[in-house]
Amino acid sequence: MQVKPDNCSIIIFGANSDLAARKLFPALYELALWGNLPENYRIIGVGRADLSHEGFRSVVQEKMARLFPEIRQDESSFTLFSGRLFYVRVDLSGAEGYHALHHELMDVSRESGICKNLLFYLSTPPSLAPVIVRGLAGAGLGEKDGICGGWRKIIVEKPYGRNLQTARELNGVIGEVFSEKSVFRIDHYLGKETVQNIMVFRFSNGIFEPLWNRNHIANVTITIAEDFGIRDRAAYYEEAGLLRDIMQNHALQLLAAVAMEPPVDFSADAVRDEKAKVLRSVRTFTSENVAHSVVLGQYEGYRSEKNVSPESRVETFGAIKFFVDNWRWMDVPFFVKAGKNLAETVTEIVITFKCPPKNYFGPAESCSYTANQVIMRIQPEETIAIKFGAKRPGEAIITDPVYMRFDYKTSFTEAGLTPYHRLLLDAMAGEQMNFIRQDSVEYSWAIVDSIRDAVGGQLPDAYPVHSAGPESVERIYSL
Repeated sequence: MQVKPDNCSIIIFGANSDLAARKLFPALYELALWGNLPENYRIIGVGRADLSHEGFRSVVQEKMARLFPEIRQDESSFTLFSGRLFYVRVDLSGAEGYHALHHELMDVSRESGICKNLLFYLSTPPSLAPVIVRGLAGAGLGEKDGICGGWRKIIVEKPYGRNLQTARELNGVIGEVFSEKSVFRIDHYLGKETVQNIMVFRFSNGIFEPLWNRNHIANVTITIAEDFGIRDRAAYYEEAGLLRDIMQNHALQLLAAVAMEPPVDFSADAVRDEKAKVLRSVRTFTSENVAHSVVLGQYEGYRSEKNVSPESRVETFGAIKFFVDNWRWMDVPFFVKAGKNLAETVTEIVITFKCPPKNYFGPAESCSYTANQVIMRIQPEETIAIKFGAKRPGEAIITDPVYMRFDYKTSFTEAGLTPYHRLLLDAMAGEQMNFIRQDSVEYSWAIVDSIRDAVGGQLPDAYPVHSAGPESVERIYSL
């Protein structure tokens, strides 16, 4: 049985953002409905709009009713939840609003414990994180100030900076106000059931881990594809691009989960130690190897999107061949492909094993047709499949690929928590395993920076909407 978190106040900066409306408030409401939140809690929205407490509650109710009518079946429960919502107007660049937030937090009975423990969630553009952290410190709301005693924690949304230098600067600013044990850098992929199952699949099953190395695995392919474009995120995408948006966090975290060594124990630091070692071991990209290792693309029509420059060089697609230069994985290629407006929306990891030394059941090249694979699909379905060769019925010995498949929905009747349910609870409880540590952030940025430096000013290759990406992508698989 899960222990309830401590009584606390949850302070959401960017409370009127799309992320807050689509992810945070629905998750918090359902956690309250299921009895997972503490007995005493408040949720304080922080934003620039001039709203009263009642006005803010009405805004949240309207958005929830419009976006998620199916979870508002119990009006009495929603009314109780709405009564826990409060609002403070803050001009993020000025000190006055932070002092108003301090006053709001103190305007609570100290016996309730709500002012004792504070969880700050930065649902804001990453560039505002240093401003907010300094504002909290100036108002005496940092971890080291300790009004009412208790704990202070902060959740920071990706991307954590724009490159290695800015990531270090951001980590430095946050580190002046919050200790590393109180910083939760969120990547919602790490809260997904199938991502968490990677470690369980590897380390609790004796038939897989002995084969999980360069002696038996030919390659690893990680795909993060979406069949839609940038939608209303042009301002963000023109600044970030796919390398910063997907590769630096989601993709490299999946790679680290697949490639990590067994941890010494199942603690947050032990697991994150092994992931950090993988990222530190990724081969650097140079002008000599980039032509055979990196293909960047931009979907046709991107430059016609609203708020996109007609001369934009921003990539919306990336296919990258990584190598992890350690004992286990030396010379095994990790192919990572991610992009917008591709043929389908799918996130999956495919482990392809080497062919037997001699093929008795067809020409040598047929092994690629029936090569053994482990296929972990993260979305839209949550499944794990094992592909192997089997004899086709009949007199001739012809080998065909067949699959054994596990599906979360059919194998387990209980519904798992969504990533934001899980990660909000983890942060309140102080459990950091599913959050990214400072060193991993910096190792990831070093990798992405080396890609960007090696590519230089090269234009991304154009590709048709709803395709497999640029035709040039084949070169990273063939060499």
